[in-house]
Amino acid sequence: MAVSPSDIEKIAHLARIRIAPDQIDAVADRISDILAMVDQMQAVDTDNVSPMANPHDAVQRLRKDEVSELNQRDRFQTLAPRAEDGLYLVPKVIE
Repeated sequence: MAVSPSDIEKIAHLARIRIAPDQIDAVADRISDILAMVDQMQAVDTDNVSPMANPHDAVQRLRKDEVSELNQRDRFQTLAPRAEDGLYLVPKVIE
């Protein structure tokens, strides 16, 4: 499938991207090459090819859910500019 320069101009307009006029022909050629490669890949006979493994078939090893650090909230809140009742106070950003 060949892509014409006018197709590139329409696509660029719809995608709200700017393509320099001197680059339109090069972009059309590159996209045509990509589409030709996709056509070539779709023509390959894959009837006797088994699917490759995918991550959904794998089982993940789980670890115990154990606390590995000490609770240092009070120490960290002493470093904060403003904190009250265990909460960090921040300036209001939405009116």
